[in-house]
Amino acid sequence: MVEREKDEGEAIALTASSGGGGQLQQGGAVAGTAEGERDGEERGGGDEEEEVKDRGDVEEWSEIRLAIAELSPAQLIKHGGGGGDGKPAAGAPPTLPFLALSHLLLRVLDKIGPTMAVLRLDVQRNIERLQGLYLSDPAKYSRLTEIVEKEVKEGTARKVDSCARAVLWLARSMDFTIALLQSLEEDTDQRSLAQLVEAAYEVSLKPWHGWISSAACKIALKLIPEKKIFTSLLLGMGQDCSALKDEIEKLALLLQPLLEDIHSMMAKFRLDRLKST
Repeated sequence: MVEREKDEGEAIALTASSGGGGQLQQGGAVAGTAEGERDGEERGGGDEEEEVKDRGDVEEWSEIRLAIAELSPAQLIKHGGGGGDGKPAAGAPPTLPFLALSHLLLRVLDKIGPTMAVLRLDVQRNIERLQGLYLSDPAKYSRLTEIVEKEVKEGTARKVDSCARAVLWLARSMDFTIALLQSLEEDTDQRSLAQLVEAAYEVSLKPWHGWISSAACKIALKLIPEKKIFTSLLLGMGQDCSALKDEIEKLALLLQPLLEDIHSMMAKFRLDRLKST
């Protein structure tokens, strides 16, 4: 019961932070969970000052650094379980870190600008749908597998408003984001941001989009800002481009196994080929 209340507190804090523009408030990444608040009440004034300082430090982190924190083995084990080797359980993607990453994805899309409004709206709706089911029973739905399995058994997994579809499209959106970040870091041809976004879209989302979605994305590409502006927005406080490059590489290494697990899970349930209109 205590564990369930803790999970609910973390998820609610996550929701509140995304709506108010604050940082993620879960796990060890940011102070502010229900448990953290209780601990804070018991500490002395000196500890409170240190906590405020630590929170300030984290609030200066970039979205990429926050995502790396969410993907740390300790976080994945905490929310999804692990084996005796001290590693996250293979093939069992945890729900709460996935939701946290999805909220960070929204913030990256915001940095690209209003041209990503259509994709951003889809991501937001998918987060809300998945988060709603998770909050109904955090212990039961601590892993994405339980969520998808539930809808497969009920015969609702292929419906437009299913959580299974939400998981699939959020994972595909993360495929797009990591492809964009990697091309940004690896680009030697000095391509524009619009060209990099288009290349990432071609390999991640376009194969699953119908002509309506593809047409909307094609129009959006014409309004994308300069690459230099986008890069500067991705930097955390006091970061330089060299540090950003290192963090993109680290994020890709950590995120890829999670996305592979999710895509394998969807393929297992024969839901990996679903398309939009």
